[in-house]
Parts: sequence; structure tokens; C-alpha cells
Amino acid sequence: MNSVPLPADYEPPVPVEELIVRSADGVRLYVEVHGRPGAPTVVLSHGWTCSTAFWAPVIRELADRYRVVAYDQRGHGRSEIPPSRARYSTRALAEDLSAVLARTVPAGERAVLAGHSMGGMTIMAAGGRPEVAERTAAAVLISTGPGELVEELTVLPPAVRARGLRRFLHRQLLRSRMPLGPVSPVTRVALKYATMGPGSPAGQVEATARIVHACPTAVRANWAAVLDRLDVHAGLARLAAPTAVVVGTGDRLTPPVHAHRIVAELQDPQGLLLLPGVGHMSPLERPVEVAAEIHRMAWAYLTAAPVAEVPAVTAADSASVDERTAVA
Repeated sequence: MNSVPLPADYEPPVPVEELIVRSADGVRLYVEVHGRPGAPTVVLSHGWTCSTAFWAPVIRELADRYRVVAYDQRGHGRSEIPPSRARYSTRALAEDLSAVLARTVPAGERAVLAGHSMGGMTIMAAGGRPEVAERTAAAVLISTGPGELVEELTVLPPAVRARGLRRFLHRQLLRSRMPLGPVSPVTRVALKYATMGPGSPAGQVEATARIVHACPTAVRANWAAVLDRLDVHAGLARLAAPTAVVVGTGDRLTPPVHAHRIVAELQDPQGLLLLPGVGHMSPLERPVEVAAEIHRMAWAYLTAAPVAEVPAVTAADSASVDERTAVA
């Protein structure tokens, strides 16, 4: 029931190149390259139940200045579904990112890595890996967390006050194996409530629903089991690259408490961008602001621009950016 049209910017752009990259365990990963060949490289890593289509509006914002690489996490989109549950892990996420960087970022060059949700967890999981560090100029962690995900979920209403009951019910929601079926008015409403801000227009909700519904049920559940026990604090502490953090103040899946923890644990924090009223799907909800933050980091750490010339998101860029906490 896809009766809601997608905004033009949310239609996936045609890549200039498509690749298949094999990870360390042999799983085949689908990779797209957009933008300008020879330009500085930005690598985008999407989150749980998403795909390269998730980045469509952000890619459109960046492709005129950068060579933009986006890949499907294992099991998602056009990447291979792992043959066993043992192939779902944060180690596998880190190895997949390493394989993509080795194939798309030439030796001696570096890229800005941007990861949303599980994509941000991927970057944190890869923290300290020398083969990743040598190809990383800077990072942007978007709507993500390093652990304690079930404990911090705010999907259930405040009326469910018992902490143990909330944790139990949140875990059941996270690990549900219920097939989503076709996109419907009911699933649109549910996904908007759980993953997006209340002001998200119908086209953005439709884009989210189509992407999430396309994820196979077993893949969704197997990754949910990984997220349930997630702990990438150690990798986060080893992440040496300059790193910016972005979160929506209305994020129910990875609330701002996670962003503050990340900033506190980073070796080289480069600011916390808060997007008021925005939910978990910030790159779909506020692609201009998210792309501007990626551009800010790329401008600073890929082009060697003087600090005074590094662009920042301002009121002229978007009135929805309420606060940037600069971290020295």
C-alpha cells in the first residue's frame, strides 16, 4: 500500500559505480559510489533495518563536492545475508567497514566516516583497528549509542513506570520476529512514533517505512540480538580520529543521553549537534543539517582548510538547529 509519493530528493540517486566487496569471512557487500571521481571521499554506514537508500537525501547534498561511498550492511539491501547467526556481530560490522575502506579509499588517502545508528556503532566497533584508522580523517556519529540500548529506550510511554517491566517489554519489541508485511497506515503510524519526530511529513515517513519494511525479518531479528547485548565502549575509547556527534532531541531509540556519553568517552570530540524535535531517523528528517555537519568535518580534515574557514551550521542554513555544544 505505497500510496504516499516519495519526495524527489528521497528517491535513491543513480550511482556512478557499483561494487561487490568481500568481507573477511567471505560475505559479499554491495557498495555504491556517488559524486565526483577524484574528490575527497566520504563513507556512509547505515543503521539497523536500513540500506543505501536511507542516505539518498544526504548523498544528494554531498555529491557535488565529494566522492560519496555508501554500502549495505550485511543482510541489508543488496548485500549477502549471512549464512548463520554466528556471522552477526560487532566484529563482523568492523570487518565489513574495513573491507569497504580497503576497496574504496586508496592507500595513503583518508576519508570522513559517517555512521547512523548501527552504522555509528560500526565505526565505534572499528575504533583502534589500524587498517581503519589509517584511512580515517574524521568521523561523524549520528543518532547512535555505544551500549545500554534496551535500558535507555523511551519507546514505551512514561505510564509504564516499573523499570524491570519497561526493560522486558522494550526487549520484546527490539527482538520481535513478527513480519512487517506490506507498508500500511498502521505501520506508518507505528514507525513514525518509534523512529521519527512528530513533525515529520508524510513523504519522510513513507521513505522510512519502505526502507524498514524491505529488511528481511530474520535479518532484523538477528541484528536485534546483537544490539540487545551491544557494548562498543572499548572501541569508542580507542577511536582517535576527530569525531562529531549528532542526535535529535526526540530520539526514542538512542536518546541524547547516549550522545553525551559518546562525547565524554571520545579522544578528540569535535562538537555535539542537537536537532530539536527530531527523532532517530535524523538523516531522513534533517538531511541538510546532517550533510552540513559531515561537510564541516570533511572541510576541516580532508581539505586542510584554516579553522576560521571551516563552515558551521547556522540559522541561515537551518532554523531547526537549536544548539551546538562545542567541545574543546
